[in-house]
Amino acid sequence: MPGVAWLFYSMLVLLLLALLGAALFFWQHTPARNKIPRAQRRRVVALQQMEALAKRLRQQEPSLDPKPILELPLETLVQKLQDEELSVESVLCSYLEEALKVHQEVNCLTDFLGECEEQLQALKKLRKTERGLLYGVPVSLKDPYDCKGHDSTCGLTQFLEKPAAKDGVIVQVLKAQGAIPFVKTNIPQTLYSFDCSNPIYGQTLNPLNLKKTPGGSSGGEGALLAKGGSILGMGTDTAGSIRVPASFCGICGLRTTGYRLSFSGVSSAVKGKKSVTTVAGPMARDVESLALCLRALLSEDMHRLDPTVPFMPFREEVYSSNQRLRIGFCETDGFTQPSPSMARAVRLTSRLLQDAGHQVGLLTPGWGRKPDWRGDWAGPFLERKEVISEFELLTSLEGDIVDPCIKGMVNWLRLPDLLKRFLAWILKYTEPRASQTCEEIRGVGTPKKLWEQHAAVQEYQQKFIAKWRSLDLDVLLMPAMDPAFHICYSEIGTDIASYTGLYNILNFPAGVVPVTTVTPQDEEELAFYTGYYGDSTDKNFQRAIQGSVGLPVAVQCIALPWEEELCLRFMKEVETLAKNHSGPK
Repeated sequence: MPGVAWLFYSMLVLLLLALLGAALFFWQHTPARNKIPRAQRRRVVALQQMEALAKRLRQQEPSLDPKPILELPLETLVQKLQDEELSVESVLCSYLEEALKVHQEVNCLTDFLGECEEQLQALKKLRKTERGLLYGVPVSLKDPYDCKGHDSTCGLTQFLEKPAAKDGVIVQVLKAQGAIPFVKTNIPQTLYSFDCSNPIYGQTLNPLNLKKTPGGSSGGEGALLAKGGSILGMGTDTAGSIRVPASFCGICGLRTTGYRLSFSGVSSAVKGKKSVTTVAGPMARDVESLALCLRALLSEDMHRLDPTVPFMPFREEVYSSNQRLRIGFCETDGFTQPSPSMARAVRLTSRLLQDAGHQVGLLTPGWGRKPDWRGDWAGPFLERKEVISEFELLTSLEGDIVDPCIKGMVNWLRLPDLLKRFLAWILKYTEPRASQTCEEIRGVGTPKKLWEQHAAVQEYQQKFIAKWRSLDLDVLLMPAMDPAFHICYSEIGTDIASYTGLYNILNFPAGVVPVTTVTPQDEEELAFYTGYYGDSTDKNFQRAIQGSVGLPVAVQCIALPWEEELCLRFMKEVETLAKNHSGPK
């Protein structure tokens, strides 16, 4: 009997501990559970206000046909607005209506910027000589861009109900140039994901295939622009967060050199990163739109509002040059085996460039790195040593509901350090990339090691530039990361992002341009994809991109720091050649 009593009391204690744990869990998550429904109701109200404004504007022009307006490229739209062939009201009305339709299909909007109506009225009072380069252009903004009176959530409940006190610098410059910011778009929780889902606003879908993600972290922008609900958007990029959604959704996007555009007034789940610079950049349906956006942003207003940004106006002579380019290209980085469509897109583009008279040379995989990819790249690149460990400590997810699409990453981060070290050792020979990840997420450990990492990044950048110049290159052509993943496969991106993340570490401008689509033959060849490691990352990548026939495939165009104009000129050349190409893809 004593044994039975002991067993009874033991079970009772375990039950009480379980109940206590459950109570503690729900107590910790109560603020999040209360804030989320309120945020969702605010979004419903905001979108109702958006619909009401669209109706008021339509009443002014009952016969308005939005289709011709929505089909205009940005350059033509701007000209027609400047010449008053189109009214500002008709353009805004068209995009309000279309954005609402797109949102109903893919869930891409988080907020409506109701002040756009007041701004529209102010623009109408301007004399022609006072109109900016983006006069009357509706612009969408990724969630973290501060707009006065609106939350910048980063998908986190701790940032809810903390509206920005003023517009961020880029938003101010856009408005000074006549643009009309009208909506904010969805992002993944924390922004550290190549999916686009958070517990507040839910999952955004890829409009080209609703079973796929639009990418992240600027996924809402990618989806909205791809479906025509916006003509120009602003994203941010830490390891590909502009370029991945752009390539997944078949649009163009540009990662600018750090500090070429102001980042003041852009929210972040983790601040203080040095090894990798998070940057702002434009997203649009064509390269010319990106160029026009940069022309507008690189104004005296940018430097005046943020003196840390050098005054470097857009260099038209570089962008408009017809000089032949010296182009290096790789089909692979030697670390992540490209998908069949990724490799084919680079081969196609390099051939078109060569046929157009440019000097094109194939570079060996890993040409800018030492033979030991991990030794040269992962230490400096994976700001996970600086960022993700800090991310864990910053309590950005404390008391929050963790989104399923980042739950795996969060679980890894929350492992005890001793267990991470043990797993790194045990996985070393069977899962080398997972082993390396376990090491990286342990952090740098001490301030001295953090400084050493910063120094390693600077040294690596200089070596890369020296190698680039020794080859006498103007620009570099590389695969982008595509085609689009199935939803909730984004965690494989930390290794697959080798194609995009490198240029964040190097702080080079890099853009993506769609050049082809996935073919049935690509899909057949994918069945034999093994990757370079044959590990779980390679297998998951293969599964993530299956079922992608017809989806866009992009290439990545890269230039040296501060050479955005040259990067755009290269992107424009690629875009033109791809559009005019009628032969085999």
